[in-house]
Amino acid sequence: MALTEINRAGEFIISEGNGTYSRSAITVVSGQTLAAGTVLGKITASGKYKAYDDDNVDGSEAAVGILYADVDASGGDLPGIMICRTAEVADSLLVWASTNDAGDKTAGKDDLAALGIIIR
Repeated sequence: MALTEINRAGEFIISEGNGTYSRSAITVVSGQTLAAGTVLGKITASGKYKAYDDDNVDGSEAAVGILYADVDASGGDLPGIMICRTAEVADSLLVWASTNDAGDKTAGKDDLAALGIIIR
């Protein structure tokens, strides 16, 4: 029997600011099950977070951070932690929504770089 290992909390982080400088507490919007390393966007109307997609039109079309640990918000809004500034992260461990194409990912990486999140 083969086992598939998922990303562990914070595994995508290469380096980050001292203490908790790079992190923020967030609310993941209901209806999603997100893995550690998921690139996030912020819904303008509610201030809650969901998986980033450059094609969205609710504010989450801008990448604003990366989810630190798994959050299963399928049954309701739940708290989470996001890397939102001054960090280096491993490209191979980032999780993108299945709806993101290569252009969406490039735009998302540019958004993150503007926040000081460098993808290696």
